[in-house]
Amino acid sequence: MESSKLLIISTIGQENHEKATLPFVLATASQSLDVEVVMFLQSSAVVLAKKGEAEKVRAEGFAPLGELFDTFMDMGGKLYLCSPCIKERDIAPGDLVDGVQIGAAGTLVHEVMSADSVVTY
Repeated sequence: MESSKLLIISTIGQENHEKATLPFVLATASQSLDVEVVMFLQSSAVVLAKKGEAEKVRAEGFAPLGELFDTFMDMGGKLYLCSPCIKERDIAPGDLVDGVQIGAAGTLVHEVMSADSVVTY
């Protein structure tokens, strides 16, 4: 497969375990095919990047989200969190797992324009 970049935007958090897990399933599958993957979490999805929160999400038929999250990061995935979304939820940078980055609309626009494909959840 030719080198390419996929941007995944997710807005679903712990309120729906299956929809919270699916973006990470796609991300890790894409990484296994040597696709560069960038994820941007918005809305309630930002909570998944708090220490210990992804481990609470388990969707029937899928690997636990905590494992998928770790695999995504270990395989070099880039993960951005919506800065207004974390502020709204009183999430401090120290509450977040290692390796995540905080971005606003400008960051998202840059990632959208530089990606070969964009998928939203």
